[in-house]
Amino acid sequence: MKKIVSAILCLALICVAFVACGNNESTEEGPAAYGFSGEKELAASGTVDTTAADITITGDVSAVKIGVILVGDDTEGYTKAHMDGIKAAAAALGIADSQIIWKYKIEETDAVTAAGNQLINEGCTYIFSNSYGHQSYMAALAQANPNVHFVAMTGDTAAAANLSNFSNAFTAVYESRYVSGVIAGLKLKELIDAGKVADKNKDGDNIRIGYVGAYNYAEVVSGYTAFYLGLKSVVSNVVMDVYYTSSWFDFDKEKAAAELLIDKGCIIIGQHADSAGAPTAVQEAHNKGIEVYSVGYNVSMLDACPDAALTSASNNWKVYYQYALACAINGQDIATNWAAGYKKDAVNVTELGTACAAGTAAEVEKVINDIKSGAVKVFDTSKFTVGGKTVAWAYASDTNGDWVNDANNVVSGGQFHESYVQSAPAFSIRIDGITELN
Repeated sequence: MKKIVSAILCLALICVAFVACGNNESTEEGPAAYGFSGEKELAASGTVDTTAADITITGDVSAVKIGVILVGDDTEGYTKAHMDGIKAAAAALGIADSQIIWKYKIEETDAVTAAGNQLINEGCTYIFSNSYGHQSYMAALAQANPNVHFVAMTGDTAAAANLSNFSNAFTAVYESRYVSGVIAGLKLKELIDAGKVADKNKDGDNIRIGYVGAYNYAEVVSGYTAFYLGLKSVVSNVVMDVYYTSSWFDFDKEKAAAELLIDKGCIIIGQHADSAGAPTAVQEAHNKGIEVYSVGYNVSMLDACPDAALTSASNNWKVYYQYALACAINGQDIATNWAAGYKKDAVNVTELGTACAAGTAAEVEKVINDIKSGAVKVFDTSKFTVGGKTVAWAYASDTNGDWVNDANNVVSGGQFHESYVQSAPAFSIRIDGITELN
């Protein structure tokens, strides 16, 4: 997700209430007041559609024309993942290359409006954008063009906009973040057992890990928290420093941030930024004999970091685009909000690097199956605290489009339910053990 820095966006903090540490029961005025008693009920009460992408094709495939507005191109991992997903979905549905019009490197400005109007003039009736900063322009285009359906990927205002031709979609990528954290934890345990964790890698009794983040938004906070909790499920005595670059794609800033974290003694470096800057820094440090390993995002980082990249958390965008493009062919409505994770194979981790600990593949399969079954809950409230207390209440829905989360308590059944009342991540709780450096 790409977001524009905005002072008003800083107001979009989750309102949190707590109970004594170790007490995971909701208070009477909490979820029960909304009729939420568990995942099934909560999902039904929200706006997110997690239906499968398999749809019987009843329309004329050749009549469909799709427009795509992209913030980057295939040289940038985030955009490439969307492009790959669209191409794979189109191929599966029989949509020809000539039926898709691409607009590359469209900035989060009026350039979106211009690109959208060009696509409409060229006959596109379904238009997708892949950057959060495109969203307000896409909503305006939807308002002005009721016969064209617009999807702002990674957005969060479609429900409040109340337009039948405007939608948001995201994946439950926090699930693959958690799994990538487990992979990092298994490596860390191997290093501990081998006596390779030095004093410089510790803060007291805790082991230091680091994370290069783009911005301090819910999407990044949700992701790095899931990564941290996955890692802590293997090695409990860890603390994590997060360094923000204030950019989604800046090789030099990301590399410098990773170098700073490595200098601090962080032995694992995760990331939510789009370049190979951080993995490159890890590989360079590794070449100097420094014990440090990388977990990337979007795409495999093995080319940049062949000796120390463990894996990358990733999305399988084909799942959503196949669903949405099938709707376009059939002339059916697209869900206002859509989000899915491992149950629909919408998220994954990339191939495991040779540096991974022995037995990692088998453990990954187990954890994924446990996420699918519900045995593992990523944001299990018994696994983290805020100020030493357990979270019992968290608002995570903006009902009127004012950027403030003001309704829908999403803590019930002992977990924070991410991506249930909106497709985009809403977890922006700062939990104990993680420090933001800037």
